Amino acid sequence: MTRRSASAGSLITFAGLLLVVAGLWHALAGLAALLNDEFYLTTQDYAYALDLTGWGWGHLALGTLVALAGAGVLMERTWGRVLGIVLVVLSLVANFLFIPYYPVWSLVLIAIDVVILWALAVWPDGPQDDEL
Repeated sequence: MTRRSASAGSLITFAGLLLVVAGLWHALAGLAALLNDEFYLTTQDYAYALDLTGWGWGHLALGTLVALAGAGVLMERTWGRVLGIVLVVLSLVANFLFIPYYPVWSLVLIAIDVVILWALAVWPDGPQDDEL
């Protein structure tokens, strides 16, 4: 087992915690749609129209999976990183499609997803330069 530098460990912790937080936010958005169908703005003639109950279940499921991937990243598991990347890409798409229903929230989550994707993509592998 290799020892990681403090900055590498911080980046992994940062990515994992952001995944957990983003997952919780997705789950809360899903619960809001499930518990109160009138909470979100409904638009007419939107190309990707979906019932808000469908959006609620989708966000709840995605949020749960994203939070679990965050736990995997915090445990420094490769499956957590891979699952996190896949789920963050799905989260980006879901939030893009959710913009007409809750624009500011969707744009904030898109920005956070981009930061998470960056943190997972630059994941430090192997020993660091100062450890050789």
